[in-house]
Amino acid sequence: MALSVMGVGASHAAAATDQKPLPVALVDALNKVAGGPHKGYRANHAKGIMVEGTFTPAKSAPTLSKAPHFAKTVPVVVRFSDTTGVPTMPDASPDASPHGMAIRFKRPDGASTDIVSISANAFPVATPEDFLALLTAAANSGPGVPKPTPIEQFLGSHPVALKFVTTPRPAPDSFGTLAFYGVNAFKFTNAHGVSHFARYQIIPEAGEQALTAEQIAKVDPNYLMDELPQRLSKGPVKFRLQAQVAKDGDPTNDGTQVWPADREIVVLGVITLKTVTADQAAAQKIIMFNPLSLQAGIEPSTDPVLLARPSAYGVSYSQRIQ
Repeated sequence: MALSVMGVGASHAAAATDQKPLPVALVDALNKVAGGPHKGYRANHAKGIMVEGTFTPAKSAPTLSKAPHFAKTVPVVVRFSDTTGVPTMPDASPDASPHGMAIRFKRPDGASTDIVSISANAFPVATPEDFLALLTAAANSGPGVPKPTPIEQFLGSHPVALKFVTTPRPAPDSFGTLAFYGVNAFKFTNAHGVSHFARYQIIPEAGEQALTAEQIAKVDPNYLMDELPQRLSKGPVKFRLQAQVAKDGDPTNDGTQVWPADREIVVLGVITLKTVTADQAAAQKIIMFNPLSLQAGIEPSTDPVLLARPSAYGVSYSQRIQ
């Protein structure tokens, strides 16, 4: 549900939302900001690539959670993506960031659990209602709209959102050299019944690397989607999955609030990506990642943005499979 709001589809008017369920209103607003809906594509993070591999848990993982995938190696499916519902979004555009990384962990019994993350360590707003207000303001701020525009007014009254959209995020060298963050907290419980709230961090083993301004001016619009298969042909792409553990008093229901960097980090394991998923268009269309599809040992926090995600994702899924 992340969105870069500066300069994307600003000429589209927002729909009236007072009689729509919130998930429907959110998806409608995302579609309008992106000039959609675009048939067969997500309302947000429309452009992406899916790859496959394995997750190997670290010995420290069970100390945080008794979840089964933290006990033995399991297959994973990962989808990297650009922000917005624009399927032709140039990968190096500022509006393509923050990028997305969705992970599905598969168990032998057919069960699965998902992580949804973005390449920013925070979300611009704390509630789905404010996210809708942000989208609506962006959609109503087209050329010729008197100053201050609705988006300027919104950002002027929401300093956290203003900081989010004005924070520079250089285009990455590769999806394999970009860090991702789960901005919503979860409650992790181990086999001894000890519980902690934590947030996911997904760190590239190759290190974080960004393009220079000179390189950005020359790259192909699909360079991220093209580069990853080339990188995988030379060897696996690896990420370290870890959890930042909250201390008492750290907010666990507000994704705009970044926890202090000195909080404990528990290494959960290594994601090793090996191959590109066959039949990309079909595979991406039918998969719906659900951050509330959880295993024993992991529970949702009361973060309202987290709790709103599956319903909005479901609306978007229903639209794209028609």
